[in-house]
Amino acid sequence: MLLAAIDLGSNSFRLEIGEAMGSHIARNGYWKETVRLAAGLGPDGLLSRRAIDSACVCLARMNERLRGIDPAHVRAVGTQTLRQAINGEQFLAEAQKALGFPIEIISGREEARLIFEGCTRTLPSSKRRRLVVDIGGASTEVIAGRGFEPVHAESFKIGCVATTLRYFPDGRIDRASFRRAQVACAAELEEAQAAYRRYGWDEAYGSSGTIGAAAVILRNQGWADGSVTAAGLARLVDALIGFADTRHVEFEGIKSERAEVLVGGIATLAAVFETFGIREMWPAKGALRAGLLYDLLGRRESHDVRDATVLRWQQRFGADRALAAMVGTTARKLYHALLPQASEEAVRTLAFASQLHEIGFAISHSDYHKHSAYLVRNGDLPGFSTSDQERVAELVLGQRA
Repeated sequence: MLLAAIDLGSNSFRLEIGEAMGSHIARNGYWKETVRLAAGLGPDGLLSRRAIDSACVCLARMNERLRGIDPAHVRAVGTQTLRQAINGEQFLAEAQKALGFPIEIISGREEARLIFEGCTRTLPSSKRRRLVVDIGGASTEVIAGRGFEPVHAESFKIGCVATTLRYFPDGRIDRASFRRAQVACAAELEEAQAAYRRYGWDEAYGSSGTIGAAAVILRNQGWADGSVTAAGLARLVDALIGFADTRHVEFEGIKSERAEVLVGGIATLAAVFETFGIREMWPAKGALRAGLLYDLLGRRESHDVRDATVLRWQQRFGADRALAAMVGTTARKLYHALLPQASEEAVRTLAFASQLHEIGFAISHSDYHKHSAYLVRNGDLPGFSTSDQERVAELVLGQRA
């Protein structure tokens, strides 16, 4: 069984195709294009026409790679830049037409959860506590957990493209501008540091291009042996300042498109190291795309994380599960009578809405359907994209006038 995951990141778009072999997924194909979507987001919060067109051209090329794969086995998601874009719906309409498959926008915490699963699936099995960091183009995810289960998962609005554009707009690199960038990134992280430090970790991993690039540079320069250390990172910062201009940054083994935004990524990474007191971090394969593939496999193999989330919410808000099951059965029969060829995912969405339709009683019996819809739309539901939550919330809201 072939599965495909498309990550519409703020810096790069990536497509990964995997072949499911039991509970393991082997890579079958991988493609990446640097799109710099975050650079196309203006101060008014609108994605530029040029950015939308560039993204659609890239997605049309990816469509060619996806021919012959069951549409139910393909999942495409957008991240921080699309979470911010005011004209996100316009982008999605054009992008979905170019890709030929639906595109979901996921929340920061859901992105963090998927990154942790993708990263840990590619690491040796261990009961040790792990910290995983992913520095993207416009957001940075920090996750702590054990096994495949995250305990703390947060997304912060800092990243290699956004930080480079904001603090090095003219390309000039000096110690003062670098320090301003690092301090600003640390300010985004500091409120979360207490929870992560209380939990602690035994080993730290980085699953992004920034961290992989830093590890390559440190190894090539003889400043570390495959990992990113605090001491090696300090030497890398000095080297970047020595280039004096983002357009002059050049390191052996680092592509030019990565070098152009490296200073913003390293400022973010330095802030992560300083804020959380990290001394050493190892680069890791697998991130959001791998997490999406394993999440897809779970859905196909009846291990859908959304089922556990819904059950947890029913228990949390004291929902009458027996009544919810009866409502779900009736709703499904009516739906099939109206639309016999309904898709499996549409039926699942209706089932989730039925299971959660009365959770608003925990707030008030008056207008409980509005409270239920508000909770679903704005809550943290692992396994659900923001698009999923919106669809379920609309069904919950529409159960009565």
